[in-house]
Amino acid sequence: MIIKCLGHACFTASDGKHTLIFDPFLTDNPEAVVSADEVVADAVLPSHGHSDHLGDAIPIAKRLGVPIVAPYELAMYCNRFGAEVVPLHIGGGTDMRFGRVKLTFATHGSAVVTDDLIEYTGPPCGFLVTMSGQTLYYSGDTGLFGDMKLIGETTPIDVAILPIGDNFTMGIDDAVIAVEFLKPKAVVPTHYSAFEPIQKDPNEFAEKVASKGVKCVILPPGEAAEF
Repeated sequence: MIIKCLGHACFTASDGKHTLIFDPFLTDNPEAVVSADEVVADAVLPSHGHSDHLGDAIPIAKRLGVPIVAPYELAMYCNRFGAEVVPLHIGGGTDMRFGRVKLTFATHGSAVVTDDLIEYTGPPCGFLVTMSGQTLYYSGDTGLFGDMKLIGETTPIDVAILPIGDNFTMGIDDAVIAVEFLKPKAVVPTHYSAFEPIQKDPNEFAEKVASKGVKCVILPPGEAAEF
């Protein structure tokens, strides 16, 4: 599996045949390394409705003719604007042509916020994605929660992508505990550099994770790694 950071919390995951894009916030993203018009993917997976995560999901899905996989309420929001959707809900999963997707719990919020409206888009989620025999856990924006231990006990995870920026999500120390719960073979930190309130040093996280015997791969925007 090849994972690439496109800036902030936007990542792609590819097995060489299929590519998925998570939280495709590219337009107005100060860290974006590509534009929304340049993205190629087989499915779009937004974890919640906040603008720095839902981002360009709808125009990308419509341009490519690929589905948005999301919690039911967020999926229906996207469908209203003409996107093909695969609506799921927390704990539910489905088989797709690239593998399998299952939604996990996340402790956060989810809404589309404009100048004159806040529209609730259902609960936030994380994603467990299995492609070509490997499993990726993309947690989305979340705080630490005890059921991460259950996720780790029931699902062998090859790579986990976890936020470390504090303020809106887990900070570094809570993310280290999340790694202990999840027991992934490798972890990639995210959501720690694009905006002032979440500025954190990923090297501090990497050092603390290494002391737990887990490989940490820091992916600056534009960089990729093979797992």
